[in-house]
Amino acid sequence: MARTIMLQGTGSDVGKTVLVAGLCRLAANAGLTVRPFKPQNMSNNAAVADDGGEIGRAQWLQSMAARTPSSVHMNPVLLKPQSENGSQIIVQGRVFGQAKGRDYQRLKPQLLGAVLESFENVCAGADLVVVEGAGSPAEINLRTGDIANMGFATKAGVPVVLVGDINRGGVIASLVGTQAILDEGDRAMIAGYLINKFRGDVSLFDDGIRAIEGFTGWPCFGVVPWLRAATRLPAEDSVVLERLARSGTGALKIAVPMLPRIANFDDLDPLRAEADVELVFVRGGERLPADASLVILPGSKSTISDLADLRVQGWDRDLAAHVRRGGRVIGICGGYQMLGRTVRDPLGIEGGRIEAAGLALLDVETEMAPEKTVRNSQARSSEYDVSLAGYQIHLGVTRGPDCVRPSAIIDGAPDGALSADGRIMGTYLHGLFGSDAYRARLLQSFGLSGERRNYRDSVEQALDEIAGELERHLDPHWLAGLLG
Repeated sequence: MARTIMLQGTGSDVGKTVLVAGLCRLAANAGLTVRPFKPQNMSNNAAVADDGGEIGRAQWLQSMAARTPSSVHMNPVLLKPQSENGSQIIVQGRVFGQAKGRDYQRLKPQLLGAVLESFENVCAGADLVVVEGAGSPAEINLRTGDIANMGFATKAGVPVVLVGDINRGGVIASLVGTQAILDEGDRAMIAGYLINKFRGDVSLFDDGIRAIEGFTGWPCFGVVPWLRAATRLPAEDSVVLERLARSGTGALKIAVPMLPRIANFDDLDPLRAEADVELVFVRGGERLPADASLVILPGSKSTISDLADLRVQGWDRDLAAHVRRGGRVIGICGGYQMLGRTVRDPLGIEGGRIEAAGLALLDVETEMAPEKTVRNSQARSSEYDVSLAGYQIHLGVTRGPDCVRPSAIIDGAPDGALSADGRIMGTYLHGLFGSDAYRARLLQSFGLSGERRNYRDSVEQALDEIAGELERHLDPHWLAGLLG
């Protein structure tokens, strides 16, 4: 029977995802068969699992950390927000339906069976399973029917380690307050806690540890420092983008409008990691920088809604001026659809308007269709004649005269479109910038030379560095018990 542990947070964005990835890599380096699991995730950053179907990008990264194939069972419930109060629901990798927040609360008990089935699947043959919660167990208004935190932990019998983020302040109150409001059964599931994102001399927090133990009786399993290597990992959610609005000071400036339902924006991480690239995420209320050489329209969970917001921000005018100046544009997935003349959604699949005029930078049209394309893909760039590896997650079929110049050949079939002058490109292939040869040729086309590091290797190295930091700073007795 696999050993199990669940990391829950005193709030969102306390670093659970990175800690789970680090523990998975630490266990894998020790020779264990380890697997990640997250009962419920909410993110528009999705990946295609090795066994087919969608999972959260974070669980894909954690499976990479664990050196094990990814599976839809590692994230059995994925919520993909597509409006202010509604989400598409993915269950065990497949579209289950759509629901608004209140309706989903009533639906959760029906999904518990799938969650427990997937957990049993992940545990089979594993030495260790590291589970990540969502949000916080202190959200007791959501406790009824919960499948993400204590509702799962109590049903599956998984001990919990609570994670507090000292960087945001109030960590003692967060931990003690969580203990105070949990009911007795939930409180009994907590084995101890971790302090995360500590800067400076750890001994300065000794009195804090004694205070927390005095209030709660919980042992501290370690004080984890600020993990600088975590910045080299793929971004999980848009909270990170707010902190990374501008990265690098390189010779090439690339602008990316931050659309409200931006999806799969970790496509851009390999560019962000390049020293000679300045990647600017443009927030609402800001203009697209006039000195940008390239504008990238990223994926979107709701193309028509984001297209409308793009116009509200005036980015359509900025983009038109950028093209008149000779600038280049790349659209990925939903961004590709926006570049065409029209986007139609006659069945209301996205849940909003059924038709919108596109930006007319490519002579193509898109119509949404019920069947969703979800697959990992091998491809070849038509522009640079280099191999590509990535994945596709999209609704809709795009056709038009510019498709006679495909941007790539994916799995033997033409994909995307190029404008006649080659300055506007659209594709359905996510992950293309992670292909080192393509990224090198793209940057060379802007006059940048020099060696391009292997992006995958840089992520692997970051995971090993994080594992090493955890090994140094976590309680050795607790860690020995966890690793067996």
